Amino acid sequence: MDLQAIVDEALDYADHYRGHGALASYIPALAKVDPNKLAIALVTGDGESYAAGDADELFSVQSISKVFTLSLALNQVSAGLWNHVGREPSGSPFNSIVQLEAEKGKPRNPLINAGAIVVCDQLIGSRDADAALDEILAFLRQRCGDRDIGIDMDVALSESRAGNLNRSLAYFVNAFGNLSNPVEEVLSVYFRQCAVAMSCRQLARAALYLAYDGVDPLTGEAVVTPSRARRINALMLTCGHYDNSGDFAFRIGLPGKSGVGGGVLAIVPGTGVMVVWSPGLNAAGTSLAGAVALERLVELTGWSIFV
Repeated sequence: MDLQAIVDEALDYADHYRGHGALASYIPALAKVDPNKLAIALVTGDGESYAAGDADELFSVQSISKVFTLSLALNQVSAGLWNHVGREPSGSPFNSIVQLEAEKGKPRNPLINAGAIVVCDQLIGSRDADAALDEILAFLRQRCGDRDIGIDMDVALSESRAGNLNRSLAYFVNAFGNLSNPVEEVLSVYFRQCAVAMSCRQLARAALYLAYDGVDPLTGEAVVTPSRARRINALMLTCGHYDNSGDFAFRIGLPGKSGVGGGVLAIVPGTGVMVVWSPGLNAAGTSLAGAVALERLVELTGWSIFV
């Protein structure tokens, strides 16, 4: 299988949708991103990478970061995490507050905003916020082999200044006793983790352990246990795209996670990781052209967990 030719063809196919969709304008810094960017990267278990378009350009990973903080939190607090956050699809927008009231401050899953805020709180534990953030950055740098991975502080400040709804979610969770640390301290980690800047190629390399039962196939390091890797993948399949998760599973058939920066991560178990980036979003906050590119990649490769 000529994977570079397949990646190139998928980019050409998705090019018709380049610039379509809406930017995440509620975060002012993201409203300034060039909507015509389009990129694909694929990294396989033997370390080979295949890329097209703007695959080495940095972008704001946003909610894709939740996959990595979830990995860290599970390693730190183990199954105790599920006392604070559920494992069910929300069927609601990523920033919905409705279910929190009905379910007494326990977010439906760790990949919606409220759930990710709870994960940040658990990751902080008894440390300070900066120590938790340092752990997140160290983890990402190690996973992709690049010590320069960092935070786009313009995006982080923009998120914080425009973050009233996320603050509402956090204070609502806190009102039910489901946060151990001060709200603003937890949010300082959350806003900054979402503002991490990475390229498609870096993200694909960083997530490779999730395609191999928690083991980095290039280093042999056990990053998470096999059962945790499978559970993270299951959550990505059912919850990784908010109220668009069912359609993503229907069209693409792989565990994945989208972010409102326009990136989409997709795990191909036993094979590798694909990442696409195009800033224009559909109504559910998933990259419009990116989802088209992934669907084409799956058609051309035959990769799906449902085969």
